[in-house]
Amino acid sequence: MNALLMSYLPLVVFIAVAMVIGLALLIAPFIVAYQLPDPEKLSAYECGFNAFDDARMKFDVRFYLVAILFIIFDLEVSFLFPWAVAFRQIGEFGFWSMMAFLGVLTVGFIYEWKKGALEWD
Repeated sequence: MNALLMSYLPLVVFIAVAMVIGLALLIAPFIVAYQLPDPEKLSAYECGFNAFDDARMKFDVRFYLVAILFIIFDLEVSFLFPWAVAFRQIGEFGFWSMMAFLGVLTVGFIYEWKKGALEWD
């Protein structure tokens, strides 16, 4: 029984070291962090309205549009990586399927461009 327990010793040591490192990384910011933030840090950033304000305030619909466009093109890239990795195995059908997918996305991109969705005025 003792030999069986000794075989689990590396696992116990690994878990203990992982817990110590995790706790150290959770506690360290509270010890070394600067406690008096600069007013510049609390000012409006990219979103266009003040931080720590009313969460129900209205803001421009262009932020939603940018988010939706990002998701569309992010998904395109997420489909391209596995396709590129398996390019030799998928054959000609896989190649033309991806070209059709990219063609549809390109038509959508041109439509957005023509409609002015990429303009930030």
